[in-house]
Amino acid sequence: MPRPHPDHSADPARTGPPRHHCAEPRPGTPSPLTDRFGRIHTDLRVSLTDRCNLRCTYCMPAEGLDWLPRADVLTDDEVVRLVRIGTRRLGITEVRLTGGEPLLRRGLPGLVARIAALDPAPALSLTTNGIGLARSAAALREAGLSRVNVSLDTLRPERFAALTRRDRITDVLAGLAAARDAGLAPVKVNAVPVRGVNDDEIAELAAFAAEHGYRMRFIESMPLDAQGAWDRDRMVTAAEILERLGDRFALVPVERRDNAPAEEWRIAGTTAVVGVIASVTRPFCGGCDRVRLTADGQLRNCLFATEESDLRALLRDGADDAAVEAAWRTSVAGKGPGHTINTPEFRRPDRPMSAIGG
Repeated sequence: MPRPHPDHSADPARTGPPRHHCAEPRPGTPSPLTDRFGRIHTDLRVSLTDRCNLRCTYCMPAEGLDWLPRADVLTDDEVVRLVRIGTRRLGITEVRLTGGEPLLRRGLPGLVARIAALDPAPALSLTTNGIGLARSAAALREAGLSRVNVSLDTLRPERFAALTRRDRITDVLAGLAAARDAGLAPVKVNAVPVRGVNDDEIAELAAFAAEHGYRMRFIESMPLDAQGAWDRDRMVTAAEILERLGDRFALVPVERRDNAPAEEWRIAGTTAVVGVIASVTRPFCGGCDRVRLTADGQLRNCLFATEESDLRALLRDGADDAAVEAAWRTSVAGKGPGHTINTPEFRRPDRPMSAIGG
């Protein structure tokens, strides 16, 4: 959990301009943020930027993408206000900061401190590619960040450079170590195995994570790349991942907790835990408790949603918190039963993963 922080709302040097509606009394227990299937949403993913300093082949083209104009991106005040509405009015208890690459957001420790100082304060985590984490991990922990997820698809420098189109693996490894040393635990390592690309490293990655005290997670690749080149035949399924792990380790199932997306196993004889997120072949939509906010303030009730709700426009048009809450509830109420990847009706979202936020 984040370290306790005093409320610095009266200190402009710590928080910038005064927050909206700061005199509003804190309500009692908020009504759950529920959809028409009875799922309660307590987990908010907030994208801080669509920009990235890597060009992973399964995510975006070598030349990058057309980034959002800076004026379209939510300001720190807008992010804090929306998170406050989420925690006070909607029952949000967990917030994960994502991108793009969130470490590219200027003044990130200050933004983290403002979110961690909210009352009630959410559990606060970050998903990153790890570049820049070595120099920022301690400051983020001090600001109130609880833990990090770091993407690392290979341990081989040449392969990393080919996959990401950048020669930065030493920075990522240094970032992982810095996060662990700063107490951002558990440090989770996320890898997306792709057939014929890095699927021969599944056991190797798990052994690396176990050796260094990280928690390894493998994620089935999903049709969210900007190029539209996702190929189901190149997706390494959860069953295959477990088979590869089982060839090297004895795995003991870990009881699934809450609505966590990963199925987990402990490597026998150790405390090391490895997880598999089977978004495609074993979808967990029935227990989904997540909602997403893009960097330009669009609310998405599903990772694969084809419609968005414009919360940024409400903020900038002067809407009060009640109006923003109502729009948020309306969006989540209309959430579908699940993604349709495995059906002929599947339609890819207009935005790629880098623009949606993880």
